[in-house]
Amino acid sequence: MEQERLSAPEYSDVIVAGGGLAGLTLALQLKQRMPSLSITVVERRKHPVPHGAHKVGESSVEIGAHYFEKILGLKHHLDQAQLKKFGFRFFFSDGRSDLHNVTELGASRVLSTPSYQLDRGIFENELARLAQEKGVRFIDGAVIRSVELGDSRQDHHVVWEVNGQTCRATARWLCDASGRAGLVKRKLGLAELNDHDANAVWFRIAERIDVNDWSTDEQWLDRCNPRSRWLSTNHLVGEGYWAWLIPLASGSHSVGIVGDAKLHPIEQINTFDKAMVWLGKHQPQLFAALDTRRDKLQDFAFFKRFSYGCKKVFSGADRWALTGEAGLFLDPFYSPGSDFIAISNSYITELIAIDQAGGATALMADIYEQIYFSLYQNMLTLYTDQYRIFGDPEVMPVKVLWDYTYYWGIMCQLFFQNK
Repeated sequence: MEQERLSAPEYSDVIVAGGGLAGLTLALQLKQRMPSLSITVVERRKHPVPHGAHKVGESSVEIGAHYFEKILGLKHHLDQAQLKKFGFRFFFSDGRSDLHNVTELGASRVLSTPSYQLDRGIFENELARLAQEKGVRFIDGAVIRSVELGDSRQDHHVVWEVNGQTCRATARWLCDASGRAGLVKRKLGLAELNDHDANAVWFRIAERIDVNDWSTDEQWLDRCNPRSRWLSTNHLVGEGYWAWLIPLASGSHSVGIVGDAKLHPIEQINTFDKAMVWLGKHQPQLFAALDTRRDKLQDFAFFKRFSYGCKKVFSGADRWALTGEAGLFLDPFYSPGSDFIAISNSYITELIAIDQAGGATALMADIYEQIYFSLYQNMLTLYTDQYRIFGDPEVMPVKVLWDYTYYWGIMCQLFFQNK
């Protein structure tokens, strides 16, 4: 029976390995551009995925938000099922118990260009539903067992196991969106270290955390209209680290600590109890807010040296591509993850469209990859050896304004104008 089942592989124009945020948005974008394209998405997790404690990477900024809202047409879902973000916000609060007296950097009014706080479970369930509605074959609960890459003349072969059954398929294009598993990256030896040595831990609490509750100073509370600091991505910063607070539409709150490995070794924070001890020293008001909610803890996870590059992400000649964390990852600071998904997915969509039209993709893949890596390298300089100044309330606000000038002056202009 097994030999008979393996004898006739199914064919798709595109196989997407990984059905998380990167893979599902890619499938939707491809279908939007080329409705007749046959697409198979193979996802390891069983759907529907849980709300709240699902995946890290909940905060979006303007490029990612524009991609979700305008390019993929998800505005209704974002408005109805997710939280509109009140910009980012910084508190220089290391060791302080008086948040209203520390230097605060953040918007006082709702910003005109929207971004969103994403409950990844809610979002990915909706993306999977929409993809299937548009004709994408979505296979969840499936473990990819092997990938055989073709070349300019041969198709790719993928074998996976689902519900105890072994299945295989061939495809003209293989798009790796498998996250840190990096199926194609590992197979081809494309992994590349960078100089940014930082670690992160995070967890979710099944209750809202509102920094406004940490003060009764009416003048401070009134500085924001509306009084919605909790909707910001709140950064509590100190020398060599930052902690995040991100609200989720499911009612949970995401909490994370990101630190320079030399100043705040992962061994100091790699369990919830250790992280709480650390917060008691560095962010006592956050510690106090969490200490009464210990029974609300939903999960805990960490990454050691989370930042990395990749030697190659697009092959036009051999028709494969990497997107999302299957390729490269910078840093959660400034929340660039969904931005780079938007950029890489748009390049991949363009390459597949060129190929479907009978055009030559090799040259364009090289050009797109050069621009993509240039954006990555330029942004990497915003993080590498920069964490030491994070706690400086005079220097860090200038850095943030400069960094956002680059973001709005270059990256947003290129993406918003489809350049």
